[in-house]
Amino acid sequence: MATHTGSEGTVKVGSNAIAEIRSFSIEESADTLEDTSMGDTARTYKSSLTTFTGSVDVLWDETDSTGQGALTIGAEVTLNLYPEGDTTGDVYYTGTAIVTGRTINSSYDGLIEMSISVQGSGALSETTV
Repeated sequence: MATHTGSEGTVKVGSNAIAEIRSFSIEESADTLEDTSMGDTARTYKSSLTTFTGSVDVLWDETDSTGQGALTIGAEVTLNLYPEGDTTGDVYYTGTAIVTGRTINSSYDGLIEMSISVQGSGALSETTV
C-alpha cells in the first residue's frame, strides 16, 4: 500500500502552480433520488447529480499573479489538485471551479494567510500526470 505525505501535493490554476500552499481539500458528493413505491418494505434510491467543492489555504503572496492572483471572487478557472505531486504517474483531480470566497487573516505575530473556497461547475475528473 502506497502512502504519501501532504508536503508532496500542489495545486495549479490551469498550468500555473499556486505559490505558498499550506493545505487544500476537495469534497465530492452525489445527490440521490428516492424511487420507493407502494408495496416496498424499504426505501430505495437512484444516484443523481454529482458536485464538488474545495478550498486552498495559502500564505498570502501578492506577487503570485497567475496562481493566487487568478483566484478572484467569481473567477471561473480550471483547477488541478495533485495530492501526491505532479510527476509522471501521479494521480490528480481536475475540473472547472468558480471562486466563491476568499478570507485573508493577518495578526501582529504571524504570517498573512488566505483561504480560497471554490464550487465545482461540471464533473471532477481523476487522471494521471
